[in-house]
Amino acid sequence: MKRFFILLLTALALFSAGCGKQNSDKELITFWAIGAEGEKVSGLIPQFEKENPGIKVKVQQIPWTAAHEKLITAYASETLPDIFQLGNTWIPEFQALNSLEPLDKYLMRDSVAPESFFPGIWDSNVIDSVLYALPWYVDTRLLFYRKDIFEKAGFNRPPESWDELYTYAETIKKKNLSKYPLFLPTNEWNPYIIFGIQNGSTILKNNNSYGDFNGPRFREAMRYVSKYFYNGLSPIDMTAVTNAYQAFEEGYFMMWITGPWNIQEMRTRLSPAMQDKWMTAPLPGRHGEYPGVSLAGGSSLVLGKTSSKKESAWKFIKYLTRADVQVEFFRLVTSLPSVMKAWESPELRDNKYLAAFYMQLQHTTPTPKIPEWEQIVFAKIQQSVELLAAKKLTVDETVTKINNEANSILEKRRWMLSQKVN
Repeated sequence: MKRFFILLLTALALFSAGCGKQNSDKELITFWAIGAEGEKVSGLIPQFEKENPGIKVKVQQIPWTAAHEKLITAYASETLPDIFQLGNTWIPEFQALNSLEPLDKYLMRDSVAPESFFPGIWDSNVIDSVLYALPWYVDTRLLFYRKDIFEKAGFNRPPESWDELYTYAETIKKKNLSKYPLFLPTNEWNPYIIFGIQNGSTILKNNNSYGDFNGPRFREAMRYVSKYFYNGLSPIDMTAVTNAYQAFEEGYFMMWITGPWNIQEMRTRLSPAMQDKWMTAPLPGRHGEYPGVSLAGGSSLVLGKTSSKKESAWKFIKYLTRADVQVEFFRLVTSLPSVMKAWESPELRDNKYLAAFYMQLQHTTPTPKIPEWEQIVFAKIQQSVELLAAKKLTVDETVTKINNEANSILEKRRWMLSQKVN
């Protein structure tokens, strides 16, 4: 019996050593993913490792609230992972830090076609004609609306122009079908940038070193927006909208410019009786074009500049942006695919709420691709719009205030650009 146990232990030791050798033969790549996507992406890894038996993927999930700080800390300590997820507006910042590997050579070698992706989303990953990220999932903003209220007001389709949008809102208000027909949250920046871009504003100018908020195009857009606040067509006090979904169901407001995450929220938060009474539509346009342009949003996958495992990491990025894998990811987390072919699958193609998103995603544009962008919009634009809505600032005072504050933030950028010239 003693001899048997010795032989058994020896066999187990040899087996463990063999397993250890097998694991050590695999190349380990690290991937930092953010939010719900970070929680669910692990479900896609077994198939990748099966297709690539020499690679093992280790995922670290990070909450959105801590992601930016953690990534900056990792950059400072030179511990960034092989692959990491970035929100599209973060890409310019990390590119400026020289922490991202350019991807053009991989695209050319492996024949990855830019035409496979939505054009505006793709463009958000390109800086100075160089691709630094591959789109993973996408979002954009468009119009959610109460189709039953449209019908009561005599409208058989969504508005397709600024003039129609305003006429619809005014008519609905006069018929007492909604207290505030259009919800324009003053604590968000996206709708105001969208209106400005639709009106032809460049938002920034002179190589993105000065604001163009006081230019005629953005000024005109803000004058248009102000009419909704001043004529009682959009709520001014955000504290009155404590539950946006309840307010939408009750008709407190009945149009809302928002994103794809609210499809599921509407399905779960609205009553069963309300489910056939709402719909999505592309944004109205300004100068006769429909749909009007919206913003390119979502998250992309980047390859760490200091990674020693770039080839294996690139294989994983390619895998996550493969059409069939993107469909499976949609099933796991309902994030919209960045690859257009994935939208041919029945669960996306036959979803009546997603049809407008597919159309809108073909009409998007990136925000200015500079590290300072979020600093400009999150504080300065939101603060100024609140004052505009409350009539504490005129339109002219609002755009001047935003522009002056943007120029102050961009002062360092102007200095850096001047050094490059010199």
